[in-house]
Amino acid sequence: MFKIAAKKMLNENVVMMDVEAPLIAKKAKAGQFIIFRLDEYGERIPLTVAGTDKEKGTVTIIFQMAGEGTFLLGQQKEGDYILDFVGPLGRPSELEGYKRACVIGGGVGNAIAWPSAKALYAQGTKTDIIAGFRNKDIVILEDEMKACCDNLYLTTDDGSYGEKGFVTDKLRSLIEAGNNYDLVIAIGPVIMMKLIAQITKEYNIKTLVSLNPIMIDGTGMCGGCRVEVNNQVKFACVDGPEFDGHEVNFDVLMSRNSFYKATERERDHDCRMKQEGKALEKAGAM
Repeated sequence: MFKIAAKKMLNENVVMMDVEAPLIAKKAKAGQFIIFRLDEYGERIPLTVAGTDKEKGTVTIIFQMAGEGTFLLGQQKEGDYILDFVGPLGRPSELEGYKRACVIGGGVGNAIAWPSAKALYAQGTKTDIIAGFRNKDIVILEDEMKACCDNLYLTTDDGSYGEKGFVTDKLRSLIEAGNNYDLVIAIGPVIMMKLIAQITKEYNIKTLVSLNPIMIDGTGMCGGCRVEVNNQVKFACVDGPEFDGHEVNFDVLMSRNSFYKATERERDHDCRMKQEGKALEKAGAM
């Protein structure tokens, strides 16, 4: 059993938690992930390690309540317990040797990009962050990202906060302005990562992307997380989750990720109904 040591709502749907897991906290590095199972009836869900505190023995996770498993986890309180919390899984990010990097996050993908930016900045790499969101209401980790970069460029699709536009437009403008990046890291929606990889390929900039295929066991045995990289089959859980963005077949990834979209939408709707029901119950009790 793993105790929830701290919980914070970053916005109405995104939660940050510190979980007591000393062995994982001791070994986990940027780019790796854990798989949790809330109880014996719960599904196995992978989440990126957003940070660790070796002294406290805690692992920080950030997740969006977008399905039944993450919704139920989001309902837990400080002091509650998680049945299974396994990790660190996957390969750590390979970040050494770069002089100037641009880390790009899209939406909740910023929670995954943040630890990579922290690691780069801590080792002395000049680091810029481009953080993109649909609107002001869902912005997360702004202060945390400011603390681990030389420049933070925050964009929103509708212009309600930061600069209006997309992260792809901002990246191209920074490159054309003379920012000589030797590394770009992109984490977010698949189509965003695909478009960023297309831009960086024009300028021959090394690009890493963190892939999010369907994943079950996290050990490479189920084959659910297979992706096509450099015309070869790879498994995101053991060969990744980070890969060279110029070698990833994003079209295959998008196709595989769409297999269960209808089911995901249905479960997401059910969870939102539960959330609204709980809010109404709380309001009625006040």
